[in-house]
Amino acid sequence: MNAHQDHTGSHDAGSSGRPLPVATAGFTEEPHVTLRGPAELAEALPYTLGFFPTDSVVLLALHGEHGRFGGRLRLGIPHSPREWAPVAEQLAENLVEGCERRGSRPDGIVVFLCQDPARGESGRRVMERLRPFAQKLRTACGALDVPVYEALCVSDGRFWSYCCPDSDCCPPDGTALAPPGTSVMAAAAAYAGIHVRGSLRDMEARLRPRTARPAATEQERALDIASAALVHRILSTEARHEVRDDTIRLARSLLDRLADHPPLADQDASDTRDDALISHQEAAELIVGLQDRRTRDRAAEWMEGREADHALRLWRALARRCVGAYGEHAAAPLTLAGWVAWSTADEPSARVALGLALEADPEYVFARLLHQACNEQLDPETLRECLRGEREARTRAEARRAPGTRTAGRAGARAVRRGLRAATGRSGTVARTTPDTGPGTPRPTGTPRPTGTPRPTGAPGPASGARSARRRPAEPTGTTGRAAADSPSGTGTGDAGGQGGAR
Repeated sequence: MNAHQDHTGSHDAGSSGRPLPVATAGFTEEPHVTLRGPAELAEALPYTLGFFPTDSVVLLALHGEHGRFGGRLRLGIPHSPREWAPVAEQLAENLVEGCERRGSRPDGIVVFLCQDPARGESGRRVMERLRPFAQKLRTACGALDVPVYEALCVSDGRFWSYCCPDSDCCPPDGTALAPPGTSVMAAAAAYAGIHVRGSLRDMEARLRPRTARPAATEQERALDIASAALVHRILSTEARHEVRDDTIRLARSLLDRLADHPPLADQDASDTRDDALISHQEAAELIVGLQDRRTRDRAAEWMEGREADHALRLWRALARRCVGAYGEHAAAPLTLAGWVAWSTADEPSARVALGLALEADPEYVFARLLHQACNEQLDPETLRECLRGEREARTRAEARRAPGTRTAGRAGARAVRRGLRAATGRSGTVARTTPDTGPGTPRPTGTPRPTGTPRPTGAPGPASGARSARRRPAEPTGTTGRAAADSPSGTGTGDAGGQGGAR
């Protein structure tokens, strides 16, 4: 153990000086994994999140004498240094308050700044560029009387400590990370059956629009045609039920088609093959149809067993087809993808999908409620029961062919949202602290929606001022963060009268 590791051990393990034992989320029997120093902390990070964070700031709470890991909070690193101070204050407050709400104020915090070098930039340069952000995070945590025991920058396969001034311990060129799969945490994760899903960038790429032309141009044209043909019918009292039934039948047929073509071993090849199985017209009609929230709620019933596997592939494929001016339309399939992932116990993938849904439309209430429920580690069985009850009620009503057949669906949709709000105890507040500037974002403010593509009732049109500065939700794990986010206004969430909507 080198000097810095001794220094870290004495802080993290209290006066005993023993190394840091960590029980990582996801281990069903809570095995204790001992981490000795900053190298093993950095190597353990992907296993605490379920993926390799890229372009991320991560805060991990430590509890007790031995520094047991508690709440975790991940957020994209703000591009502008002017945002670093307020973001640091908000992240520190979110993590501390979230831990307190769960019953235990943290005794310390570990900070990670993870970012790959830009072209022509070295990992050391990334570390120096982010040093002021690390200092602001340390200051913000200290202002809440919670010390930062360690702050690490991870870049280009190496790590640097912002807390250790000893060049013999922490060389200026950084310390190389152990090869993937060789750390003590990797061995413990393999024993416990924990799977790291790759990098955050790769996970997001499976859900972001495919913008390669001419396919993107053809898809956008198909979306124009489908919107002109379907939106006015979704808004019509007489025609909306027929559109809902047609949309569900189309989705069912695509699920069956995907079921006939099992996923390939190569993830990229599998996604490309799934895209080829769905025509531009089919994708467009289904994307537009899902903007109606009752249709979306019926689609959410495909949430268990093999049916869930096929549904997740379908929702990912549709999210990749929301190109051009239809970026906001991705909120529906992304939310469904997040719901299915959460329902099937894949919380990291659920958080990524729901975060992108809120990036596409920050006011999408269903995504906000699911994101909060997932972050608070609630049991999805409550929502599954609501959806099973909705399906059973609709089946009974259709068998009787009674006049009230449609009413069961409306009541079930309300029950879904009521159940989520009751479970979370709030109105779906989500922390949003950094502007979204990544690919696949909605059109900038002032860009007109294509002719013939009005949004269904209850869905906001092109943004006024806030739309041009999308804010991305923070991703707490095991704790919730409360930030200066708008709470749902109720727009688009009411079910009275059976109006179609996009929430």
